[in-house]
Amino acid sequence: MTQESRKYYLPLCSLLLLSAVIFLISLDWRGSHRGFTFAMLGVGQGDALFIETPSGTQIMFDTGPARKILGPLARVMSPFDRSIDAIVITNPDADHIGGFLDILKNYKVGAVFEPGTFNDTKTFQNLKEEIERRDIPDILAKKGMKLDLGGDVFIDILFPDRDVSTWETNEGSIVARLSYGDTSIMLTGDATAKTEKIILGENSPAQLQSYILKVGHHGSRSSTSLEFLNAVSPAYALISAGKNNKYGHPHPDVLDALTQIGAKIFRTDLEGSIIMKCDTMKGCEIKR
Repeated sequence: MTQESRKYYLPLCSLLLLSAVIFLISLDWRGSHRGFTFAMLGVGQGDALFIETPSGTQIMFDTGPARKILGPLARVMSPFDRSIDAIVITNPDADHIGGFLDILKNYKVGAVFEPGTFNDTKTFQNLKEEIERRDIPDILAKKGMKLDLGGDVFIDILFPDRDVSTWETNEGSIVARLSYGDTSIMLTGDATAKTEKIILGENSPAQLQSYILKVGHHGSRSSTSLEFLNAVSPAYALISAGKNNKYGHPHPDVLDALTQIGAKIFRTDLEGSIIMKCDTMKGCEIKR
C-alpha cells in the first residue's frame, strides 16, 4: 500500500466503522422496543406521560414544565425518531404544557387534543399561537371518543362530557382510560373529586377498574376520593411530583388511602422516570 493510499484508507475505515455502529444501534433500538411502552417521565413538579404502541404510534399526555422534558424523553425515544403522533393537554397549566414548546423545537407533532379549558398565561397563549402557526390539528377531547393507536392499544375519553370552557382548569381536566390487552391505565390529569364524582355517575366500576392509576394532581388531597379509588381498584399507583415541592405533594392521606387498598406506589420524586414495558398483552414489567 502506498503512502498516498494510506492517507485515505484510515479515514475511510473509520467512516465505515461509524456507519456500522449507527446501523447496529438502530437495529438494537428497534429490536429491544417491540411491544408496548408506558412511561411517567421524571420532570419535577408536573406531568409528562409517554406511550408507544406495538405498531409504533407515539402519544404523550402532557409535557411537564419548561426545560424539563427533553432529557427524560430521550430515554424512551430513539435518537433517530423526531416525530410524535399526538399530544394530549389534560389542562392548560404550566406544569402540564410548559415543555410543549421545547418539544415543538425538536419534534414534529401530528395532532393536539385538549379539554377546552383556558388559561390567560403567556405560556398558554404562546403555545396556542405556535400550534396554529404550524397548522397542527387542534382537537377538542370529548367523552365517548375512542382513539385507536394501533397494536391493540386504545384510549377511551371519559371526561369532559360537556363544555368546560368556564371551568377551573383542574376540574376540567381530561380523564381517559388506556388499555392494552389485560393492562389498563387510568389517566386522571389534575381532575378533582368533583370531576371524579361525575365520572363515577356515568360509568360502572367494571368500566373504571384499572391495573394502574395515574394518581390525580400529583397526589393532592383534592383528588383521589375514596369512592373513585375503590372503583378503579388499582394494583399500582403512579405519582408524578417534584422532590421537596412546596405543595407537600403527595399528601399523606392520599398515600395512606392507596396503601389501604393494597396499591403498590411508585413516585417520580423518589425514583425518577417510571417505565413500564409489555412484550405481550399479559407480560408487563415496571422499571425505574
